[in-house]
Amino acid sequence: MAVGWRLALAVGALALSSSVWAAKKVDLDYHVRLLPQSDQAEVRLTLAKGSAVRSLDFDLGDGSHYSDFKADGEWQLTPGQTTRGVWHPAADKASLTYRVRISHGRKNGSFDTRMTPNWALMRGDDLVPAAKLDQQDGIELVSRLEFELPNGWKSVETAWPRIGKNTFRINNVSRLFDRPTGWMLAGHLGSRRTRLGETEVTVASPLGQGMRRMDVLTLLTFVWPQAQAVFPRHPSKLLIVGANDPMWRGGLAARESIYLNSRLPLVSESGTSVLVRELVQVFGRVNDKQHSDWISEGLAEYYAIELVRRAGGMSDERYESLQKKLAKDSQKVTTLRGSQVNPAQIAKAVLLLQELDQEIRIKTRNKRSLDDVQRGAMHLESVDTKEFVQLSESVIGESSKVLDSELLN
Repeated sequence: MAVGWRLALAVGALALSSSVWAAKKVDLDYHVRLLPQSDQAEVRLTLAKGSAVRSLDFDLGDGSHYSDFKADGEWQLTPGQTTRGVWHPAADKASLTYRVRISHGRKNGSFDTRMTPNWALMRGDDLVPAAKLDQQDGIELVSRLEFELPNGWKSVETAWPRIGKNTFRINNVSRLFDRPTGWMLAGHLGSRRTRLGETEVTVASPLGQGMRRMDVLTLLTFVWPQAQAVFPRHPSKLLIVGANDPMWRGGLAARESIYLNSRLPLVSESGTSVLVRELVQVFGRVNDKQHSDWISEGLAEYYAIELVRRAGGMSDERYESLQKKLAKDSQKVTTLRGSQVNPAQIAKAVLLLQELDQEIRIKTRNKRSLDDVQRGAMHLESVDTKEFVQLSESVIGESSKVLDSELLN
């Protein structure tokens, strides 16, 4: 009886392994045609075998950026506060085509993303919105992204591996549905490239936008060894894109990519760096939840200071001056909790994390530090305040006096 049971298990395991090895590859091609005359992109998703996918259920936000849907198979659009679009592809080769508006403006007149007659700075997350994929068992989608550029536009940059002149391989092992996320830039561009560690770094901007590309590469080269020591990640590519006003005057990280307004100083008068902060966001990938935004924002600002300091770019006097500014800016803060934290709360979070680092170093006799907490948080899918306290205390080996604070209530 036992032998028969083991035999059945073995046969089942063999069948399972066979099904895994026999996973059928099906091409999913994204074709993006940029249309500057209408501030749009025409996006076409093509499945080589439509029957491989039961459905793709897209989150279209408020629906205002997307239009002109055409589908092989069934397409159902459900308007609402969150507009959904569900595609049931036809059985054979099947395509879904739509248009998406590129320029996204803010109330103050600046732009988050923008298309002009000569260039487009955009996010792949907008070109192909997030979707729930329901596919047949034993199917592996192989995704590629190809751009069709307007006449005269010279090039396109993304953070994905380039496999042709304007073609990129899209492969995200953490997602079932591979879509082209991250910052992207096309048009008349200037770019500089270098290799840092195992990562190919590209700094690109439209011509005439005042982007200090070599300055960016120099600062990255300076802090890279320190970043690698804290964050054990080695992306194959990192793309930094920039443009001048009226683009939003800030910096923002996305998947293996960073946007940076070209008017921003790489290091501010206070000694902090927007570029290094967003680099920490790219490498750190700490996702917080349950009104615990102070964790990811605080860690990013903490390491934006700390990496420059460790690299020798900040004197003790400058560091002390920065500490006084953080204390002054945050003196009225009574809590760090909230789904969106303000600059004063971030300043207070940095001071708390600096105290926590000191506590960890003292209690572990310099064997551990906040770096160990950061690395632990990276391995969690998401982290809230309670879990962050537990993680920190596991690194210390006992309870934390610093984290026993009214600020975290």
